[in-house]
Amino acid sequence: MDHSLRAARVATFVYFVLNGTLMGVWLVQIPAIEQRVGINHATLGSLLVLLGLGAFIGMQVAGRLADRIGTRVVVPAAGVLCGAALVLPGLARDPWALAGALLVFGFGNGCLDVSMNTHAVHVEKAYNRPVMSAFHATFSVGGVIAALIGARATSAGVSPATTLGVAGAAGIVVALLSARSLLATTPTPPITAAPDSPTTWQLPAEQGVKRRTPPARIWILAALALMCMLCEGVANDWSTLDLKTVLGASAGTAAFAYGTFAVTMTTGRLLADRVSRRFGSAAVLRYGAAAGAVGITVVALSPWIWMALAGWALFGLGLSGCVPQLFSAAGHADPAAAGTNVSRVAGLGYLGMLAGPAVIGWMTRLTALNHTFLFPALLLVIAAATAGILRSGTGREPKPKPEPKPAMAQRP
Repeated sequence: MDHSLRAARVATFVYFVLNGTLMGVWLVQIPAIEQRVGINHATLGSLLVLLGLGAFIGMQVAGRLADRIGTRVVVPAAGVLCGAALVLPGLARDPWALAGALLVFGFGNGCLDVSMNTHAVHVEKAYNRPVMSAFHATFSVGGVIAALIGARATSAGVSPATTLGVAGAAGIVVALLSARSLLATTPTPPITAAPDSPTTWQLPAEQGVKRRTPPARIWILAALALMCMLCEGVANDWSTLDLKTVLGASAGTAAFAYGTFAVTMTTGRLLADRVSRRFGSAAVLRYGAAAGAVGITVVALSPWIWMALAGWALFGLGLSGCVPQLFSAAGHADPAAAGTNVSRVAGLGYLGMLAGPAVIGWMTRLTALNHTFLFPALLLVIAAATAGILRSGTGREPKPKPEPKPAMAQRP
């Protein structure tokens, strides 16, 4: 395999870890920053909306720039911006300053998110096999690194501004050093043998003529991303509270709810590429969403803690491969607009992740918390039923004709 392609894949892993680390360092510092600025939880919740708004805008801007000037320029630039903006929340002294800081940091995070996913699409295309899910798994590795950094800094009495500043500076260095290994140009889309692989965007009859995927299909992928990422948001914010308030678990035991979800999510993403290569991306989405629906239904109806933990584990395992398949399909749908399409799918999906916890919170006014989990179960059933969208618009490569066997030489 080409050394430059392998280096580009490693660099993409680095940027995913970087993104997870920068975001995680901020999340770890939220309580300290909230206390320093002097705001309550309600005000913080309102300010976090600006983080999401900035990320959404950044995704749209970076997607179009990636298509115009290339990911080799946009990815490191976004990494530098995200690293530089990380220190801003730590410097904020009042709610208005924190609002501006979160808007800028969200913008940088959104730019890095979409640009690195777009570059991952190009790497996957050059590899001619699924590799997207593994990239998403390493984002979680960044979260682990951030937790270790946060714990160490807090125990040492380091201020949030210093922690965020050092992490951001290190992120800038990493982003610049990894830039040289990124792919210089968009690879030519290869022909793949997998019948529903996201890279098969040409029909045999077209003989190399690019066929643009209708925008309607992209919006369907975006809607599916919203559903799946909304479910992720529910697990992130409500899994621990479910075990504690509904089943009466201790604080320590309740923490295992999100822990089991995160572990199976990361494990599933490390394995999803192999499953996708063998069975196809539509199968990963269909059976993954179905398994996730079963898992969260078990959580909703479980009277026992151990059973609820098993449900959260199955929920994470089922969801693990769904979003990477959608991002990959969006990027491969039209190589000339890969960044724009990924930004649409990622942007709507990100809004779903932000909206998920709020939707569940509103539904708790009508029913018990565990029963609200039947709503994400319904969304996953819909996702499973429409998984065939990952196969629509892809062509099947004709099987090569067997070469004629050479005639056996006659003995003299």
